Amino acid sequence: MFDTELHRRQFLILTGATTVTGLAGCTTAPPTAGGDSSGDESTTTSETAEETEHHEETEHHDDTDHHEETTHHEETEHHDDTEHHDDESDEYADGEHDEVLDGPVDSVSVSMVSTDRGHHFEPHVVWVNEGGTVRWTNVSGFHSTTSYSPANDRPQLVPDGAASWDSGVFTEGGETFEQTFDLEGVYHYYCIPHELLGMIGSVIVGRPDPLEQPALADPPEELSDRVRQTLLQRNQMVEAALSQGT
Repeated sequence: MFDTELHRRQFLILTGATTVTGLAGCTTAPPTAGGDSSGDESTTTSETAEETEHHEETEHHDDTDHHEETTHHEETEHHDDTEHHDDESDEYADGEHDEVLDGPVDSVSVSMVSTDRGHHFEPHVVWVNEGGTVRWTNVSGFHSTTSYSPANDRPQLVPDGAASWDSGVFTEGGETFEQTFDLEGVYHYYCIPHELLGMIGSVIVGRPDPLEQPALADPPEELSDRVRQTLLQRNQMVEAALSQGT
């Protein structure tokens, strides 16, 4: 009897232990090749974040590169436009020295023009006989033909004793002004609105001695640098014409 009771208790104890062990095994997560499930989730989240950051950095880099390329392209275009504009100005300035003077003649016409290259008398220098006439015509813009004379509040850049002239400012195309030159010599004149921009012209009358012409002396210091530079260019053209003759 005692042995039977002992065996029954041992059986119950063993059965209970087995049951507890089985339940414990059911509550334990199964192992995986990469570690526990919590580790896998952390790794996946980290990799996703890194991929997102890399993608955003790549997009930002691409945007920056595109902005830099666009800026460089715009700067290059602006630089090219500036060079092109400078080339036009230089070409026009060089063209002044290529003008061929027909003279001396009895009469000649001068156009007064405004273009995208500036404001000019065309041609810049003309050559007439004593008693010859110059006729100015306003083609475009607002212009005048005005002698460098004390009467016009400018230094004398005409022969001694020569008459001054001033057409007044033309405001419409087709307006004209004429001046007859009876006294031999060199005459410089300007456009009132555009003198400071270099709109200056010259008239040679007869065959004067360059050394006796007030207009061919060094330009007065009281004038602006741009005006003085233009006067020097006109003097070179006049002296070249007188030295060559016709």
